[in-house]
Amino acid sequence: MKIRPMAQADAPDVLRVYAEGIATGHATFETETPDWDGFDRARLKTPRLVAEIDGRVEAWAVMSGVSSRCCYAGVGESTIYVGEAARRKGVGRALLTALIEASEAEGYWTLNAGIFPENVASIALHEACGYRRLGRQARVGKMRHGPMAGQWRDVVLMERRSDRVGVE
Repeated sequence: MKIRPMAQADAPDVLRVYAEGIATGHATFETETPDWDGFDRARLKTPRLVAEIDGRVEAWAVMSGVSSRCCYAGVGESTIYVGEAARRKGVGRALLTALIEASEAEGYWTLNAGIFPENVASIALHEACGYRRLGRQARVGKMRHGPMAGQWRDVVLMERRSDRVGVE
């Protein structure tokens, strides 16, 4: 496995992995995979990482901003998707660890994540990488696809505070 920065040439594989996550019905409220321009515009330019296995991108992790206010400059939302072929092989943990390190190198002191409670593997991954549960937003949105279509979904809020950045 190789972890490296995401490149535009990775778009087909990144979007394929995203589509696999959408199809589970437990990864996002999104119902359709965006085109690359939409994906690109919705996320910060860095850090963006991919995990490559045998020359093919099988997982990705990116950051999104949480606010345009300057006091939140070091707070970001982390997102990770692991394709079916790479699940339960340590790829997610290696990739999320690399994203944490890259985000700290860019000055982020807090990472947030919102995860459906049914996605126990993602919650366990985040906890293994130092995130803690802050709480649960009840009925935050109604699902339009997947096994819970038509149902209101809760989201578990998680946070990871750096022990190296923003501690002074």
